[in-house]
Amino acid sequence: MSTTASTRHATHIREGAGRRFFLVINTVMLILLCVVMLYPVLYVITCSFSSEVAILRGQVSLWPIEPHLQAYLKVFKYPQLWISYRNTLFYTFAGTIINLVLTLCGAWALCQRKLPGRRFLTLICTFTMFFSGGMIPTYMVVKNLSLLDTVWAMLLPNALSTYNMILMRTFFQGIPISLVEAAELDGCNDFGVLFRIVIPLSLASLLTIGMFYAVTHWNSYFNAVIYLSSTNLYPLQIILRQVVLQNEIVENATAAEMNMAEGIKYATIVVAMLPMLCVYPFVQRYFVKGMLIGSVKE
Repeated sequence: MSTTASTRHATHIREGAGRRFFLVINTVMLILLCVVMLYPVLYVITCSFSSEVAILRGQVSLWPIEPHLQAYLKVFKYPQLWISYRNTLFYTFAGTIINLVLTLCGAWALCQRKLPGRRFLTLICTFTMFFSGGMIPTYMVVKNLSLLDTVWAMLLPNALSTYNMILMRTFFQGIPISLVEAAELDGCNDFGVLFRIVIPLSLASLLTIGMFYAVTHWNSYFNAVIYLSSTNLYPLQIILRQVVLQNEIVENATAAEMNMAEGIKYATIVVAMLPMLCVYPFVQRYFVKGMLIGSVKE
């Protein structure tokens, strides 16, 4: 009875004034931060459905003025948009797979104590985070490998992030060595340990890093400008730039369609960011755990 009473008493202990003040300030700051981040997205979506006159007059805030779908209909009829959409989906999917495979294999190799020269290899990998050859030497490497104006120019130059590999290596080092030794005693080789023990325990971390890689590929722009010259290989971000800055969709349009130029820009932006907005909720639950990779030591 005394234990139950003390437990109830502990749960009813009042929080101090300082603690309550901190919670109030923290809540207010987080709400303001959410508003600051969400308002631009909501504004773009609202403008994409609003009339051109309302957009130019600055009457649009959080609710469409004279809502219509004409801007989206015009965007959907633009063939180059769908070609670039297909290209970006391929770059994102294939690039993320390549990134995860290389990150996983590199991190698993660097955390092996039996690897000769492990410290030296880790030092060399870390060195590349701070010093690189630069844009022109990288371009010359891509050119000499005959990768210019090919899909590989979008996939191979950034095939591995050293930062993510070191994060993953740190996470692997936190896996109990007893699990690895038990698997080896059961007859598993290095690949068996990796695929049967390590990867299932690292699912949250892999999904988090995979999401980072996917967003990077989806927003990739600079590599396409440097390495690609064929419009059939352009990613979505290049077409988005042409629409927003050059009004490419409305170049040969009718007078009525010319009046929708601003709405078309916003509609194109919404179409470009929609896939990432749809994917994020499915991996968001892994972010809290995945973002702590390597941060806690027992």
